[in-house]
Amino acid sequence: MRSSRREFLLCAAACAGASGAEAQEYPSEITRYKDRATEFDVYRLTDPAHSSWLPASYERAVSRRDSFLLYSSDRSGSLQAYRMDIRTGQSRLLTRAQNLIKESLTLAPDERSFFYLDGRSAFLASLSSMRTREVHRIQDSFELGQGFSVTEDSLYATLVEQKSGLSRLRLVTLRTGGAQTLVESPDPISDPIPRPRRAGVLYRRGNGELWLVNFDGAQNRKLHVAAGGLGPAVWSEDGRTVLYLNFPSDPKQLYGLREATPDSNDDHLISTTSQFVGFGRNADSSIFVGASGSKASPYVLLLVRSAKRELTLCEHRASDPHIVSPIFAPNSQRVFFQSDKDGKLAIYCMVVDKLVEQTDVEDK
Repeated sequence: MRSSRREFLLCAAACAGASGAEAQEYPSEITRYKDRATEFDVYRLTDPAHSSWLPASYERAVSRRDSFLLYSSDRSGSLQAYRMDIRTGQSRLLTRAQNLIKESLTLAPDERSFFYLDGRSAFLASLSSMRTREVHRIQDSFELGQGFSVTEDSLYATLVEQKSGLSRLRLVTLRTGGAQTLVESPDPISDPIPRPRRAGVLYRRGNGELWLVNFDGAQNRKLHVAAGGLGPAVWSEDGRTVLYLNFPSDPKQLYGLREATPDSNDDHLISTTSQFVGFGRNADSSIFVGASGSKASPYVLLLVRSAKRELTLCEHRASDPHIVSPIFAPNSQRVFFQSDKDGKLAIYCMVVDKLVEQTDVEDK
């Protein structure tokens, strides 16, 4: 009996310790300052004494009501996921991952849980209880490639697996953990993004190519896009078009924000930009937020689609403008970006409710 009681107490203590670590709260690190270029208010959300990262720009990082942010940080000594209350700035530790893939964090549509990659596995975790469940593990003969996304109904996930001379796009059925290969290629595959409201996946292949394939592996085809370098690409909200950055081969030309329509094989210019190297869209793709790659003008800017005009929001002054990765909150009332201008990589935001009309958000 004594032995059993001792084992019970030891187990209880260990469980209590684990629970306390997972539920750890961190106080606000928010500081507000006036941008020196525009005098607009900018909020630095995380302390640049440690590094913090937004998920990949095509993931769901901000709640629909703009109340909390999903991000990763190494503040605890290892890279882990956190939930930040945007209004109070308080952050809550969410994971105890061994090898968190920081770009993979994405909210489930019901916003009560989130998905992430840890090492060779994909996990689903509750935001309240922090209980985790492995939903997929890649085969031992393959390594994890670049990119992970979840469909808007949380039924499927897409990811890339690779080994020497072979890259493959996988569709994971999250309920069962089973996976099927949609595409195999000797060229690198990356950044799979499920098509909203349709059973398809957009992905990158090789050097600067966008491809689209159905969930059954059929109609795998290269999209018609403008000649030149290919920047970030995202779906429109309704899944009808792909928005992407084009870098002309002529260095004297301005970078363009373009729109491709897969069903009609059309492609057209939305607007030239102040050398955007990253961008995000609002819900109806009427306003874009971009990060300029210009060394003379290292700005975060708004681009109004109808007028094809830009408004400077602030300086980002990142050592590499590609890391800025600006995004809109789903209701279009804030923009978020990241920069290492104050030390290590930190997350910043700006309230743009006086500049951008609020967009409707639907509860899932």
